[in-house]
Amino acid sequence: MRYASTEDTIAAISTPRGEGGIGIVRLSGPSSLQIASKMFVSSRGRNILKDTRRVFHGHVSDPSGQRIDEVLLHIMRAPHSYTAEDVAEINAHGGMAPLQAILEEALRLGARLAQPGEFTQRAFINGRLDLTRAEAVMDLVGAKTRTALNAANAASGGVLARALAGLRETLADALARIEAAVDFPEDDLPELVDAALIHRLERAQEEMKRLIASADAGLRIREGVSIAIVGRPNVGKSSLFNALLRDARAIVSPEPGTTRDRIEETVALGGVPVRLIDTAGMRDTPHSVELMGVTLARRAAQQADYILFVVDAAEPCTEADTALAAELTRLETPIVLVRNKIDLTETRFTPPDAPFKALCDISALTGAGLERFEEQLTELLQGDAVMETNSPMLSRTHQKDSMRRASTCLDRLLANTAASPELSALELREALQALGEITGETTPEHLLDRIFASFCIGK
Repeated sequence: MRYASTEDTIAAISTPRGEGGIGIVRLSGPSSLQIASKMFVSSRGRNILKDTRRVFHGHVSDPSGQRIDEVLLHIMRAPHSYTAEDVAEINAHGGMAPLQAILEEALRLGARLAQPGEFTQRAFINGRLDLTRAEAVMDLVGAKTRTALNAANAASGGVLARALAGLRETLADALARIEAAVDFPEDDLPELVDAALIHRLERAQEEMKRLIASADAGLRIREGVSIAIVGRPNVGKSSLFNALLRDARAIVSPEPGTTRDRIEETVALGGVPVRLIDTAGMRDTPHSVELMGVTLARRAAQQADYILFVVDAAEPCTEADTALAAELTRLETPIVLVRNKIDLTETRFTPPDAPFKALCDISALTGAGLERFEEQLTELLQGDAVMETNSPMLSRTHQKDSMRRASTCLDRLLANTAASPELSALELREALQALGEITGETTPEHLLDRIFASFCIGK
């Protein structure tokens, strides 16, 4: 692993760059307390290496004795810290100048600049966290909705780790029984795969399938989804975009072709972060700039997870509407038909023949039908996925892939309980290997490197 060595003392600014009330410089490693003691001057003359206190008031100075900033120094001795190492956290004023100066002084005294995710990786290496908890830390930092925050807190609290431990215990017990028969064939051992063991393995299989199914909800909660708003010019796409944002983000004009670029903003619907994309009206046009906007609109529709196809409810369905519906259908992306402008007149738009997931009547201008529309959209986003954030839930593609492989091994074992003990043991070992990839016990090093490299510096 890239950061496998824990002999260095590492340091980094752990708070976002910019101005703020408080900023933190964090050190972790065997020399962190010694480095902190050399740069910190206690306001009461205390020796932080000998004093049992955990928080000290004073200031940090440079080699010439020049004061850098007034600080609070937090000392956490191993193993009672986030990394399970000696940790010093210097709480200074939140401007970049004092924080950078404190960090540079720590580096001058022997610390090394931490790499992205290195503090959390050390917590993982030192057994403080398993991989599910480590990844949950990043989810906490990146949570965009309260639902995502709840899910991340549950995972960081160990709810997924405990579920995986239960599954591994069941499979390990079964493997031990089968391996005993392989190692001691002359002994009179009970039936290898009896009804009680089959029942335990079937229950484990049910839990695996439940966790696989939870991944759809977990991924949506953590990563969010993208929704492209498309349609002919002047049907109210930008008005709908603004209505969902509760803000006049996009320019609205009765002149067709006003929107010529894609505009993106994020909102929360039903606990799911949603990236809304307002697009140019899709039509044939001789204007090169507008044509570029139409090209971007098509690309947005192709890349989106869902499509809101907006039409003018006050007008009959046109050939352009029918052609656009057919074009969008070929993308095989879920489409919601939105009949806008119901405030103007009685609805005259008859939907074209297309597999719409839902049909909604609204007025983006007056807000009529908007609440029901958001409810329908939330139901579509959640689908059959269970948003029980306090229950064990997979939230990453690599977790789902590993769980699916473990489940497949168990499927084969349960489908052929009369198989040779060597074959049954092989299936169980592969299933345990796959589950270990989720907790970090058997995760390939290249994947661990990629996971921790995605963390922010200082975490």
